[in-house]
Amino acid sequence: MKIAIPLANGRLCLHFGHCEQFAIVEVDPSTQKILGKESLVPPPHEPGVLPQWLHEQGANVIIAGGMGQRAQQLFAQNGIEVIVGASCGDPDEVVSAYLAGTLEAGDNVCDH
Repeated sequence: MKIAIPLANGRLCLHFGHCEQFAIVEVDPSTQKILGKESLVPPPHEPGVLPQWLHEQGANVIIAGGMGQRAQQLFAQNGIEVIVGASCGDPDEVVSAYLAGTLEAGDNVCDH
């Protein structure tokens, strides 16, 4: 399983479309272990580009602070589970909390 985390300054970026990089974290859900991580620079942000690009990277889940409804629909169409409302934090800690079932997802910080 691969989890995508939008990053700004090495931490979860509150809006996925404004991130500098994505951490693509490969995990084993059965053992709740992180197997590997890479940071990738995304293509320029245009509607519909990032969901397809992350699908091509093998992402199964994206965890973000905020995301518009259209983007959420596009991720779903690409078979990627969307979790919004995550707090800004270290990507390894965010992924570990997700795997443990303790990730606190609040309100979507994006209003478009």
